[in-house]
Amino acid sequence: MTANLLASPSEALPEEIVDVLARGQGVRVERIVSRGHVSGWYDQADHEWVALLAGEARLEFEDGEIRHLLPGDHLLIPAHRRHRVAWTPLERDSIWLAVHYRAD
Repeated sequence: MTANLLASPSEALPEEIVDVLARGQGVRVERIVSRGHVSGWYDQADHEWVALLAGEARLEFEDGEIRHLLPGDHLLIPAHRRHRVAWTPLERDSIWLAVHYRAD
């Protein structure tokens, strides 16, 4: 089966879309579509590498650091580094690729 990472849903998005693309042996790969969504604080047991493929987003970290992401930007969020999605635009989709992997 073939799918497109950049495909945007045409319907309204009351919640983010999270599609698990692959998983196994302590690794999970997700495609996430946000449209004006923000999140609560995450404190994850796994490391997360995230790339913004389309749109725009602002990540906020508990220590006060703020990262404004544009397409192509990526970063590694170590396990237990508290963070949240503070902003995504309402008028267009922000499409993420996230890889969660076990902390050693």
